[in-house]
Order: sequence, then structure tokens, then C-alpha cells
Amino acid sequence: MSACVLGVAVWIRDSLNTVLTLTAHTRLEEAAVLTYSPAVHPVIVAVCCFLIIVAMVGYCGTLRCDLLLLSWYFGSLLVIFCVELASAVWTYEEPSVQRSDMISLKSRMPNYGLQRYQWLTHTWNSFQTEFKCCGVIYFTDWLEMTEMEWPPDSCCSNQYPGCARHAHYHDLSDLHQEGCGPKIYTFIRGTKQLQMLRFLGVSIGVAQIIAMALTLTLLWALYYGRKSPEPDMPTLPPPDDPDPDTAAHAASADALKSGCSRSNKGCTNMAATTPKQQFEMERLHAAA
Repeated sequence: MSACVLGVAVWIRDSLNTVLTLTAHTRLEEAAVLTYSPAVHPVIVAVCCFLIIVAMVGYCGTLRCDLLLLSWYFGSLLVIFCVELASAVWTYEEPSVQRSDMISLKSRMPNYGLQRYQWLTHTWNSFQTEFKCCGVIYFTDWLEMTEMEWPPDSCCSNQYPGCARHAHYHDLSDLHQEGCGPKIYTFIRGTKQLQMLRFLGVSIGVAQIIAMALTLTLLWALYYGRKSPEPDMPTLPPPDDPDPDTAAHAASADALKSGCSRSNKGCTNMAATTPKQQFEMERLHAAA
């Protein structure tokens, strides 16, 4: 968004330089400066350039979950937002311009075509070509204010060398019928480029507020996520030393298991006999 603001500002600056040249030392020049100074102010341009770098740092900090980079990103956004807000309030002022002020542009026309005013001649030609206008109020202003017999070739809708002379004697419809005064007045009151720039400026402000809120939330989550310890695993107490009776019983059980492993059949039979049968078997063995 900052890159878009810079692009639109450069786009406006070309037309603004042309208008300021034509309206030098008039009330129209003051009105143009008041209207477009927020768009091309060096502070705004510097802030947009710095904001591009800040956005890259915030992107890297978010990917790496780095608390230091995110803190620096949040602080930079806050400072830039305050600077933008202060600049907007400081430079905002409605221009006071009337249509009668356009007549003052005629004072710049007699210098057209003079050797020492080549820059003014180029400016008139550029403006009339870009805005498709001729003269101040009408193309006849060139005949009234100068010694020219026909308007400049930049007044032609289809430009070629000698087109204005041909249109003046044959077909006046080939000349731009609207004067440049109303075009300049419309430009000072605001153009589509200026409206687009204002929209981008407001959008950047809203985006900065959202970005600061999200960054603060992420910082909070990362800080407390690293601060809270991991839950400890429960440890079992060491087993106590068995008493002698328990040890003897365990040893006899192991011996019984080892005996059963040598003769599974005998163990099965012993497990299947009842105490009474065991007593009878022992009596028989004793008698034998």
C-alpha cells in the first residue's frame, strides 16, 4: 500500500509541476499548493519509504516468532501512525479559489514563444496536450494576448506541424474548444488521482491500527507461551526393600516356575490336584 501511495504521488507530481508553472505568483498557485501539499509533502514520502522497510521487518518477525523484531515493528508502526496523523491535521486546509482567478492566467500568455521563456512555452504545450484544452477561456485568447495569428499546434486534437494554421483557416473544430482555465480550476478542486491518494492514505491508517492490534496479541501469546513452564511428569517412589518372608516366598515362586518350565505336564497335574488327593498320594508314597 505504501508503494501504491508513492506511485500515485509521483503520478500527481508531474501534473502538479505543470500547473504550478502556469499559475506562478497567482492565487491559483497558492490554492494548488494547499490542495496537493499533503500528497507530495517530503514527510509523507519519507514515511511511506520507511513503512516499506518496517513491513518487511514485521513479516520476518512474524515468521520467526521473534519477540524483539515484533516489538520493534509495533513501536515503529505506532510512531509512523502518529506522524501521519499529525501531518494530515497540520496540512489540511480548504483552498479558497474562484473562477474569476482564472483570468490571471492570461498574464502568462504574452511570453509564449520567446527565446528566454522556452520553459514556459514547453509548459503550455504540455498542459494543453495532456488536458486537451486551448487558451484560458477559449482558444481566441491566444489571438488577443499575443501577436500570433493562430493558436499553437498543441491546441489541435490531431497534432502535426502546421495543424493549428490549417484548422484556423479551414475547420475550427480541429482545435480544442474548452479553455485551460476550467481545467486548472477542476485540478485544484481535486482530481481522481487525489481522491485515490486520500483513499489509500485512510486505508493505510486503518491497516496500521489492525496490524498493531494483531502484533500486540501475538506478542502477548509468545511472551506468556515462553514464560509458562512445561508440566512435570509424575515420578514413582523407589520400591522399599522386601522383608525376608516376602523374599523367601518370591524365591519359592521362582523355583516353582523354573520347575514348571522343565516339565509342563507335571505342573499341570499338580495344579489340577486337590489338597485331599495330594494327602493320599503322599500317604501312598510313605507306605511304599
